[in-house]
Amino acid sequence: MNKSDSERVRTVIERMGYTWTDDEETANLLGILACSVRQKAIDKVYTRIHKWNKWKQNKNLLSFVTGCVLPADKDKFLTLFDLVFTMEELPGLYDMIRQYGMVTPVGIAGKHVDPVLQDPLTQPVSDIDFSDINIVEIEKQNGNLTNGDLKPLKPRDQSAVKLGGFWTVKPRYTSQFEAFIPIQNGCDKFCTFCAVPYTRGREVSRSSEEILSEVKQLMEQGYKSITLLGQNVNSYGKDKKGDEISFPELLKKIGQLGDSKGHECWVYFTSPHPKDMSEDVIKVISRYSCLAKQIHLPIQSGDEKVLIKMNRNHTVEKYRKIVNAIHKWIPDATIFTDIIVGFTGETDSQFLNTRKAISEFKYNMAYIAMYSPRPGATSSRWKDDISHEIKKERLHILSEELKIYTRQYNENMVGKKYIVLVTGHDRKEGFLSGYTEGKIIVRFPSHDKKLIGKFVEIKIISAADFSVEGELIPIKEKERIG
Repeated sequence: MNKSDSERVRTVIERMGYTWTDDEETANLLGILACSVRQKAIDKVYTRIHKWNKWKQNKNLLSFVTGCVLPADKDKFLTLFDLVFTMEELPGLYDMIRQYGMVTPVGIAGKHVDPVLQDPLTQPVSDIDFSDINIVEIEKQNGNLTNGDLKPLKPRDQSAVKLGGFWTVKPRYTSQFEAFIPIQNGCDKFCTFCAVPYTRGREVSRSSEEILSEVKQLMEQGYKSITLLGQNVNSYGKDKKGDEISFPELLKKIGQLGDSKGHECWVYFTSPHPKDMSEDVIKVISRYSCLAKQIHLPIQSGDEKVLIKMNRNHTVEKYRKIVNAIHKWIPDATIFTDIIVGFTGETDSQFLNTRKAISEFKYNMAYIAMYSPRPGATSSRWKDDISHEIKKERLHILSEELKIYTRQYNENMVGKKYIVLVTGHDRKEGFLSGYTEGKIIVRFPSHDKKLIGKFVEIKIISAADFSVEGELIPIKEKERIG
């Protein structure tokens, strides 16, 4: 979701005439898309902005922060960043910058910009010389500023802002073969450990017409991997009270669209909630070849009492039925999950039940995190009574348990052939890396950069805990895949 947001932020900024730089020390506009899910990520925000503010002593620099920000952090950010705004307010960033006292490259060139609907440039930005322009003086001459002190623009009243404006911003995709499409924002589940409802608000579904249009366009452009995004994708449409299609219906339309195109593409989604996960979703996935046979299904804990304390609103038995349905309708599907260790009050026996869940469901991947209280979430008011050492030990135990089953699955792949989407260079010198439809990481020896972004056929020759290694099967040009 953070990556998807950044692609829309980049669109708006580039339409103001700015160009991307990989060297932050040379930038005039610096921003951060924050993520308040974990404290470690927010700590990095504070580290970075303190460095940027020191740079302001020697250069003109404008800073901003957006993304997922908790109210407590937002109040602090207002004193550190020049601009603090929500993603819903993104279409108004151009005006925010102007009101702050800066003009954009497009503004200097005397062009009008609508960052959402049109491309404002009639002259390449690279042809405009900005070196000797005093942007504050220009704004004063245009009557946009007085000689008074410049102050940061305060965030707008969110009650007057609609998500539709944000979603109409066309993303500047950072990949030519992988894309992320937001279909829903916010969450109504209020898990006691989670800050999402306090950073992104209640569930809001994007128009299915917009979603299908974006999917169609990406498929026609030859994208190989598309991921539908939401905090709780399988509650899609429920906030529209019958005025929008359901998540299974959306998947069906995407499946029909993908299979009719005749272009090989894998469509994923993340993340579903077990409470809303229906067998209808699983059946739809089984019917359409473009719907990837990989399910990310967060369990968080394998203990019933801990699930109640987390306000997950599902039982282990409910979860088990979903997994059984996946095995029934999509026997080749891989299953990923999320787990929290050391949640407030978690006993040794309760932790053991989570370990048993890994043993029972034999996940292909589990993202295991040590619990940390998030301000605003219900559990932040409870005593964090599990020591860091115990949390770390439990994380290690689950990681080792997980390796047993990932290794078994990966070893069963040896000797078989798989279609792999090549995503880039591997850390291993002389190797490229990619993943199967089930999101199993595959590396193979090759120096051919032209394979990146393409489907290839790989024969697996060896297995590790979380990846496999194979060899490229040469194919004739006419038989090329994807």
